[in-house]
Amino acid sequence: MPSTPRTFPQDFLFGAATAAYQIEGAAHEDGRRDSIWDAFSRVPGAVINGDNGDVACDHYHRFGDDVALMKQLGLQTYRFSTSWSRVRPDGGPLNQKGVDFYKRLVDSLLDADILPWLTLYHWDLPQALQERGGWTNRDTADLFTEYALDMHDALGDRVGVWTTLNEPWCSSFLSYTAGIHAPGHYSPTEGYLAAHHLLLGHGQTVNALRERDSELNLGITLNLTVADPVDPDNAADADAARRIDGQFNRWFLDPVFLGAYPADIVDDIATHLPEAAAALESAIRPGDLDIISTPIDTLGVNYYHGEYVGGTAPANPPASGDAPTDRRAESPFPLSYDIHWHDRGLPRTAMHWEVDAPTLTRLLSRVSDEYARPAGTRLFVTENGAAYDDILVVEDGEPRVHDHARTHFLTAHLSAVQDAIEAGVDVGGYFYWSFLDNYEWAWGYEKRFGIVRVDYHTQERTPKDSAREYSRIIRAREL
Repeated sequence: MPSTPRTFPQDFLFGAATAAYQIEGAAHEDGRRDSIWDAFSRVPGAVINGDNGDVACDHYHRFGDDVALMKQLGLQTYRFSTSWSRVRPDGGPLNQKGVDFYKRLVDSLLDADILPWLTLYHWDLPQALQERGGWTNRDTADLFTEYALDMHDALGDRVGVWTTLNEPWCSSFLSYTAGIHAPGHYSPTEGYLAAHHLLLGHGQTVNALRERDSELNLGITLNLTVADPVDPDNAADADAARRIDGQFNRWFLDPVFLGAYPADIVDDIATHLPEAAAALESAIRPGDLDIISTPIDTLGVNYYHGEYVGGTAPANPPASGDAPTDRRAESPFPLSYDIHWHDRGLPRTAMHWEVDAPTLTRLLSRVSDEYARPAGTRLFVTENGAAYDDILVVEDGEPRVHDHARTHFLTAHLSAVQDAIEAGVDVGGYFYWSFLDNYEWAWGYEKRFGIVRVDYHTQERTPKDSAREYSRIIRAREL
């Protein structure tokens, strides 16, 4: 017998997400200056094939057609980021041409009846600010707040949803500790300093925007996971899971919602990384955590996969999801001693990430119970997606991409969101990552996450089967 369709709540939003540097291109047009990703992509061996975002998806010139395609697919909301390097090049005075681009984009979205969901920072710090210390410099948090207020001056009458940061774990520990993301440093101390100043910038910006307009929907987006021990009864395995959870999830959730960094991880840093502990203690000034824990309306949850870890190395460790570049990569977890990843036999994407939809239900339930519900904050899945090795075919003269694995990934994770809602979790929407194939950071153009294929030579857009299925789900509002 056919299964009964499962419907979504009437106010549930269906959307897709992108980021400025990954799609816009026009890297040196209309006053835009280098970001840290422009600089990092020029470092020999940092990015596969030496790829950069100079052109990317040329969204800067093609945004009108892209918005029309969003409308055709039925997207209700579009999560995009504004480029600090375009709006305030080098962190300096306002660049009106850069601001005007985002005005045109927002106007196009509103004309298409698509809700603009604006993210202020998706990793493209002006390179000139990095040369002054970047996020390890407390002044960057103040400059970020100024930039945010500039964007509100320009768009506050048309944009009601404002996200401060996207995935500060990536822009601190992947960037300043692991050397994998721009600016490509290898310092645990810098990672902790960057994380604190990113969160400080978040809190300051929420306060400043709230003063401007108390009706704004304000929040932050965190990439979160569930860390499972190989054997919960094994002390080493359980401790490995604790430390991953503490460094990945709680290091950001606790200060935002509870006004304190997790005590167990603080103790671990003091024991194993005394230099980092001293630097962090010096960086945290009285009142900082009160600012960081300013109440927010929305928490964006980015989820791609879970973690399966133990205290001993497996005979056959799973492949890493890091780009195989010529530069060395350190662990983004400063407390990674005696932590080993294991394979639990789940399917994997082209990024070597586990496909583990039911864990999204567990994650949403835990974050709701421990953080969001007590704070009166609503959850949204702001990124969830998969890279696969797509094949373009021509059928009856039309290009097609039959991405069955991605389509299954999409529907399985939407089903997991429904499971969470049915369990009482207030989830307000889902954004697929990504709307377009795009520049995948250190992977360059090697990995395709989009539900719309981009031919990087012609810039032709081709909706994949996953886009068609997503469009059908949106129209029916059911699985």
